[in-house]
Amino acid sequence: MADKVNKTEAQWRKTLTPEQFYVLRERGTERAYTGRYWDHHERGIYRCAGCGLELFASADKYDSGTGWPSFTAPMAPEKVETRTDRSWIMRRTEVLCARCGGHLGHVFADGPAPGGGGASAARRTRIERNSEPSGIAWSAALSSRPRAT
Repeated sequence: MADKVNKTEAQWRKTLTPEQFYVLRERGTERAYTGRYWDHHERGIYRCAGCGLELFASADKYDSGTGWPSFTAPMAPEKVETRTDRSWIMRRTEVLCARCGGHLGHVFADGPAPGGGGASAARRTRIERNSEPSGIAWSAALSSRPRAT
């Protein structure tokens, strides 16, 4: 894993859009079915919008019916961290970027497991394509890079 990215709140505000800051740094959520990539089907790699770490492959993306991009697993377990989230009067597992600590969404036990059958699927709400080199665009925390064929 690459070195951790540590920035002050002012530095994050300078490099992220207001929506990205809200989602990544304040653990916010944008409305369902509003992100640019909730219904996106191109092949690619999804990166953290905060630090650029490659997190998810499009091969692991599936339609959860929630209006947010969802993935069955990260590209490698060490790319994400989890912690218990007891907000909203429930207990959930929050998923964070391992490099910068950006909020990526939550893991739910009702999605498909790799290879089929039930178990953990991570809801992803922050996606951005690497075709926007600034790393800012629409939803808030991840970005996708087309794979070489």
